[in-house]
Amino acid sequence: MSTHEPDSKIYDVAGIGVGPFNLGLAALSEPLDGLECVFLERRESFDWHPGMMLEPAHLQVPFLADLVTLADPTSKYSFLNFLKQTGRLYRFYIRENFYPLRAEFNQYCQWVAGQLRSVRFSTDVLDVAYDDGVYRLSVQGPDCAEVLRARRLVLGTGTSPHVPKACAGIVDGGGLVLHNADYLLRKSELQSKRSITIVGSGQSAAEIYYELLQEIDVHGYQLNWVTRSGRFFPLEYTKLTLEMTSPDYVDYFHSLPPEQRDSLISSQKNLYKGINSELIDSIYDLLYTKSLSGMVDTQLHTHSSLTVAEWDPATGSHTLQFRHEEHGRDYSLDTEAVVLATGYSYKEPGFLGGIEDRIRRDAKGRFDVARNYGIGVEPGEIFVQNAELHTHGFVTPDLGMAAYRNSCILREITGEEPYPVERSIAFQQFGAPVDASAELVAEVGA
Repeated sequence: MSTHEPDSKIYDVAGIGVGPFNLGLAALSEPLDGLECVFLERRESFDWHPGMMLEPAHLQVPFLADLVTLADPTSKYSFLNFLKQTGRLYRFYIRENFYPLRAEFNQYCQWVAGQLRSVRFSTDVLDVAYDDGVYRLSVQGPDCAEVLRARRLVLGTGTSPHVPKACAGIVDGGGLVLHNADYLLRKSELQSKRSITIVGSGQSAAEIYYELLQEIDVHGYQLNWVTRSGRFFPLEYTKLTLEMTSPDYVDYFHSLPPEQRDSLISSQKNLYKGINSELIDSIYDLLYTKSLSGMVDTQLHTHSSLTVAEWDPATGSHTLQFRHEEHGRDYSLDTEAVVLATGYSYKEPGFLGGIEDRIRRDAKGRFDVARNYGIGVEPGEIFVQNAELHTHGFVTPDLGMAAYRNSCILREITGEEPYPVERSIAFQQFGAPVDASAELVAEVGA
């Protein structure tokens, strides 16, 4: 393939990675006069977690948490306009359910991506360098290699499937071990085995367990679900708790010392990693129904941390060693197939090595993300999407806060406020009340 030298064009923004967050930024940027943007994605098209597009699965946030509405309710890229343009608005209305199906949300994102001239698919960013106020991106496109230039970067490269260290030796060991990201692609392969064990505690683990449990009689496998959590806990979704997905709480969380933020994140998993309560009830009801014909060949284990995983080609099975944390005892399960519903983690892309001196780090080597989502040594040059869990809290991966974050980023980039940025929406106060008398004394003393 040929190589194109850089032309004279310098983009205001280059977004790297096109998941829902950067796609939302592209949609909100598109109508802004004088803002030249390009968004680069190495995949051939937009496809959001295709391995988990289970037919009944839906988002855990309402349709208002689309790409644009909470920033600009009048945007032509809203979910409601997508429904109108595709002839499904009245059906959605009659359905009387605010939560879009996951496959439906994916179709919506594809619809938006197909209209944006700034989005380029099949374009892989190989290297990034910095020279005299401009970032130079060496990219491989579908037809040629070229160099693009931009004044600012927005990193939206997303998260990658997380594999526990205990499983590192069996992932490519010859048996059937897969992350839930590949579940649908390999479902028939799973169901051909005599036993399946799901490891994990969140929504994805529950959805897979429920689906495999529905067909356990048809295929005759033994089914296990194991979690290190103390219970199969529901996502906490009361309204005063939902106020924590707000600018107010992000302000509060960001102001805390780093060690306190880390401690909070580890204790707040039920706020963003829990299971839909209706699904938990459906699982129980299905177990109850199937038990009418005798005990169901399934086991559910809590408080169990996976410590060792081994593959035995002679028996064609894996031996999983667990530690029951409350009981303080070890036990093992033999299983022919393993599904790791163990979540996703952020991995820095390799191309950042070329601009390492342009990035701020904290004491642990992580991005030192400012309140405005910037990580550059110079303000307003490099921003991140969904890489700030340790600085901005559990709202980081929440679709409902994406439009707010993009509004903040666009405010920093443009020096204006093209989309009003909410400062305070919560009824409650997350920090200690300000002592007005103490403030007055301080002013007098000054």
